[in-house]
Amino acid sequence: MKEFAEMIRVIDGTNKTNLKVAALTEYFKTAADPDKLWAIAILSHRRPKRPVNTTLMRQWATALSGIPEWLFEESYHIVGDLAETIALILPSAEKSTDKSLSEIIQDIIDLRSKEDREKQAYLSDIWLRLNYYERFVFNKIMTGGFRIGVSQKLMTRALADATGIDKDVLAHKLMGSWTGENTSFQELIFEDNEIARRGKPYPFYLAYAVEAEVDDLGSVTDWAMEHKWDGIRSQSIIRSGELFVWSRGEELVTDKYPEFQRFLGKIPDGTVIDGEILPFKDGQILHFNDLQKRIGRKTIGKKLLADVPVVVVAYDLLEHEGQDIRHLAYAERRAKLDQLVTEINQGEEQLTQEERTPIFLSETMYFNSWEAAAEERDLAREKRSEGLMIKRKDSPYLVGRKKGDWWKWKTDPFSIDAVLTYAMRGHGRRANLYTDYTFGLWDQGELVTFAKAYSGLTDAEFRKVDAWIKKNTLERFGPVRSVTPHHVFEIAFEGIAPSTRHKSGVATRFPRIVRWRKDKPIEEANTLDDLKALIPD
Repeated sequence: MKEFAEMIRVIDGTNKTNLKVAALTEYFKTAADPDKLWAIAILSHRRPKRPVNTTLMRQWATALSGIPEWLFEESYHIVGDLAETIALILPSAEKSTDKSLSEIIQDIIDLRSKEDREKQAYLSDIWLRLNYYERFVFNKIMTGGFRIGVSQKLMTRALADATGIDKDVLAHKLMGSWTGENTSFQELIFEDNEIARRGKPYPFYLAYAVEAEVDDLGSVTDWAMEHKWDGIRSQSIIRSGELFVWSRGEELVTDKYPEFQRFLGKIPDGTVIDGEILPFKDGQILHFNDLQKRIGRKTIGKKLLADVPVVVVAYDLLEHEGQDIRHLAYAERRAKLDQLVTEINQGEEQLTQEERTPIFLSETMYFNSWEAAAEERDLAREKRSEGLMIKRKDSPYLVGRKKGDWWKWKTDPFSIDAVLTYAMRGHGRRANLYTDYTFGLWDQGELVTFAKAYSGLTDAEFRKVDAWIKKNTLERFGPVRSVTPHHVFEIAFEGIAPSTRHKSGVATRFPRIVRWRKDKPIEEANTLDDLKALIPD
């Protein structure tokens, strides 16, 4: 545990990529295999199931520290992170432990079957055997909030340096439904497990956003384009008569979309399709807000299936007739995909949506000029898309985010001027500043909240707003403060849809602050009707 915590401390204390990779590489070269396995699992968000809820952890830490509960809560609001708060308020360690990371993880797994008094006794003992940073890391594992500045791409690069295995091969090995409990380091990294491989997806290829002029990409005839659909990126895998559906977040979501069982018998074995899960009903793509009704649900009832049916809009073929074809040119893969989906859909034109195979092709488009492509991009919102994807015709399907062959050319975001109404402290390095804001729009003389945002200002601007908030608080609601309506900010967002879950009646996608409108009084901020007018028909 000491070595793992020290490695995390080094990584968390630098923003230099090479130092992070070096610390990870050294750990993967020197740690015991069980510890390496769990380090990979934790850093790829496969921690063991939490055996103690955070409410009990707070109560037991408060009792052990000997401080009143109100002081713990005040400390938590200031620190902004539960794991760090617990690590800080506990007494200094009187003893130490030589337990390894894997032994600590096994303790956590064993706690699942224990009574609460046994869980409390274990936590009280281990907390007093760990130094501050070891406690912090332990608490992060316990709470499931393990987020540090290490992407899976960086971890894979370090693992490649340590093992000598190609990083793209490792990226594929680390995909799938493995956990630290159902495999070993040797099996995961060095062996080829056929059972695990059966449902294993490929690493997703990700696009960069077009930031300069689009015609800087060269001749438009070198590129194929399609609409960038606003759904859930997925891979649909059919192997050995089984269906596996993976989201881009490496979550197996097959049971969330029972409609896709109709793929079996229609899509041949040895097929992997890259596409977008979209809500689709009566011949029309619905809003992403509709799809959210199905995300996170443990069970999908008949009414929800009827209200929000889904389809896969397919745009790439990664495996064909049992062969990995990612090395082929995009144009070749698309030709095979077009033929496959056309054959699947053939003869289903007269069937109801409940009877059809829920898969469609994302139309591939070719243009003679960038101006013609721009005209199609202008139709994106009308077609319920976010803009265009631009893919080089001869590009292979690569691993991760690579610059050069795939680009996303999104529509310009919506924007509206809104009034700051509430504020909450941030997290991490912003834990002492009020940086999480709620904004309102005018409706019949009152400000109605419609969105929250916490990015878009400079550090200096955040500090100025924070100082103003502390002097202009009207009321406090736990960690939240209502403030005097005074400041106007331009808020940008990618999508908008009607919503019965929000007081405003509107849901926005990815709201963020564009600029502080110091030139504008609150009376000139937009109205709720202005916002609703942006909702596409």
